[in-house]
Amino acid sequence: MARDVPARHGSRVATPPFDWQDQRTWQAAVDGVRAVYISFQPDLAVPGAPETVGAFARVAVQGGAHRLVLLSGRGEEEALRAERIVQASGGEVTVLRCSWFTQNFTEGSFLPEVLSGEVALPVGSVREPFLDADDIADAAVTALLEDGHAGHVYELTGPRLMTFQEAVAEIAMASGRSISFRTVPLPEYAAMLSEVGVPAGEVALLTYLFGEVLDGRNESMTDGVRQVLGRPAGDLSDHVRRAVAAGALLA
Repeated sequence: MARDVPARHGSRVATPPFDWQDQRTWQAAVDGVRAVYISFQPDLAVPGAPETVGAFARVAVQGGAHRLVLLSGRGEEEALRAERIVQASGGEVTVLRCSWFTQNFTEGSFLPEVLSGEVALPVGSVREPFLDADDIADAAVTALLEDGHAGHVYELTGPRLMTFQEAVAEIAMASGRSISFRTVPLPEYAAMLSEVGVPAGEVALLTYLFGEVLDGRNESMTDGVRQVLGRPAGDLSDHVRRAVAAGALLA
């Protein structure tokens, strides 16, 4: 969704720079900005994240940013706490509460395993409505630039419920690759990540998400994407086919 609107990126390499871990960078980063999209890295589930995004939201509002859009996680207690803190910042807040991203398989944490031909994860028969992150981007732009979304919490999901095994099978079919799926115990998964050099913080985050959030609490779909964008949510297989056409999943 292209809009002819000036934008400023929040990044350590941007000008001015922005660093979540250095509050001295926050004020300059939001100076003159009227609307802010808040996406905390690596996740709102990490210790201290709600307090950090809350403090940033207050700086942004005090600096003149009247509209805030927060990327949140579905079924995460710490994410829900972050939502409440940001909502109390004094700004016009919209929350995008999202399910697992389809892009985790094509450009994120699970891509190395997809390319290896075997995806091994600590999850069984629980189903997830995998969400195309492009829908999140479109929803964020809409909430930032258009009136009528302040005060809303939109739960964004994909259009189908699938187990991780079913998702991997669809990725294999859509990409033309041979990819199998294997369920592994959570401690074995954590050990596998550590052995290949995944940072301890990311290991802790992934084990939390698999151990706590994937217990069936999110095994439902919503019409959040349609509420914001007036169209259906994007499907996992359609995203994979576009990713392959763009040169992804070829390694």
